[in-house]
Amino acid sequence: MATSNSKNFEPDVAEYIEEAFERCGLELRTGYDLKSASRSLNIMLAEWANRGLNQWTISQKTVPMVASTSEYNIDSINATAPIDVLDVFIRETTGSETRDIAMSRLSRAEYSNITVKSSTGRPNQFFIDKQLTPKITVWPSPDLSDKYTVFMNVLTRMDDADLATNTMDMPFRFYPCLAAGLAYYISMKRAPQLTGQLKAIYDEEFDRALSTDEDRASFMISPNLRSYNNA
Repeated sequence: MATSNSKNFEPDVAEYIEEAFERCGLELRTGYDLKSASRSLNIMLAEWANRGLNQWTISQKTVPMVASTSEYNIDSINATAPIDVLDVFIRETTGSETRDIAMSRLSRAEYSNITVKSSTGRPNQFFIDKQLTPKITVWPSPDLSDKYTVFMNVLTRMDDADLATNTMDMPFRFYPCLAAGLAYYISMKRAPQLTGQLKAIYDEEFDRALSTDEDRASFMISPNLRSYNNA
């Protein structure tokens, strides 16, 4: 028996909704059923942003620094609906040479306690103001234009499920999690007797998917032998 030799399975919004309804022991019958389920799906995607770090939604944004300007609107930079900034480094260009230097993050209180916010120089710290339009503030303010560029790894919002024919903005490994989560959300409105069971399945699927999405790096441990004395 021959295999399909295809790897293009990608359910659209309507198929996810049908799957979720079937898990609730229901049938998708009306246009309002579709509208209600689509709304639940979009609310669930917002919940995902709060649950953990979705690696595929990270994008790198760059901000050319302008002399004496400390505050920049993140959303206006390759507008992709930012949620949070994960890490930042600054690239300093001198002639044809560049070097990248990590920047440290300040809390709102730490930035507020900086005595002289008008100081200029090479920016080495940043504060993220999480307003409806997130902003990044660097300190000290750049002393020159065209010398510094800030690079940010930004966690961004996933695309909405607007139409029944839309496919979802996520990797293959998260398909089971999305179907399980949508079934749980629909059950709260249409099949409350199944909500506890479907929530347990959803949490298990999410934890399994999230474990495959973690950032991995080499980790080494070496003993401290400075205080070790031979008998």
